[in-house]
Amino acid sequence: QVQFVESGGGLVQPGGSLRLSCAASGSIFSIYNLGWYRQAPGKQRELVARITRGGSTTYADSVKGRFTISRDNARNTMYLQMNSLKPEDTAVYYCNAPSPVQSWWGQGTQVTVSS
Repeated sequence: QVQFVESGGGLVQPGGSLRLSCAASGSIFSIYNLGWYRQAPGKQRELVARITRGGSTTYADSVKGRFTISRDNARNTMYLQMNSLKPEDTAVYYCNAPSPVQSWWGQGTQVTVSS
């Protein structure tokens, strides 16, 4: 069983930066492809970035060039560096597999971009 704990969210002004962390339990972290999702109020949860076991990355068009996903398998942790934040990035951010496993959803971390 895998459990994720997301952290690093907060309130930031437009144009600012945040670094999110996703800590996973268990030693099987390294075998999975993983992704960062977000859910804004009144909207469906969307996958914004994914990373393979080997470190290859892909991004949603809305965040491409601004967000960077990375992972440290030795620390069982995944990261999302978010730069040039926009108000439309406001959402709760979660981590899971690109084909999400229902039981792996954590509490998420709130990101609010506002002046």
